[in-house]
Amino acid sequence: MSLKYAVLAALLEGESSGYDLAKIFDVSVSNFWSATPQQLYRELERLAADGLIDARVVQQERRPNKRMFTLTDTGLRDLHAFAAEPPRPIAIRDELMVKVQAMDGADPAATRALIEERMEWSRGKLARYERLRLHLLGGREEETYLREAERVGPYLTLMAGRSLEESNLRWGERVLEILDRRCEYAAKGATTGDSHG
Repeated sequence: MSLKYAVLAALLEGESSGYDLAKIFDVSVSNFWSATPQQLYRELERLAADGLIDARVVQQERRPNKRMFTLTDTGLRDLHAFAAEPPRPIAIRDELMVKVQAMDGADPAATRALIEERMEWSRGKLARYERLRLHLLGGREEETYLREAERVGPYLTLMAGRSLEESNLRWGERVLEILDRRCEYAAKGATTGDSHG
């Protein structure tokens, strides 16, 4: 999938500037699609040229003028057609997994530090997701929101992001337990070996 559809989907929230979209991507879309602000601005230009979004200039007195983008009917039809197509299988490319795969014989403390860093990152993302969840709910109970809200797509993708980070934390805790046990076992083996030496 190209960035195109992630941008079109983000514009379902309403008219946005490129800056607003970058914030949306950073906060709510980042759990399933990443893009730099430069990539977003280039994609906005392409989408406007293709007639999938409209752009208008807003005059500002003390700041540079800004462009505001909205979905066109053509863009909305294209997005709805895309939403009905079967997705490609998930392709995961995770550098940490390569490092863990290659950890045997390497420094266990270095591997432990990498796992702890990933877990801290997951905790940070979960905290951001919780703030977003509370914002989306707007004081409503979750079931009420899911039943009555005009749009639930952002909440459903947020649920997936939260599940992923919770899974990362469970995996990290288990890996740290295993590393600790292996270190204890190696230390006992070394002590036993010394006493018989």
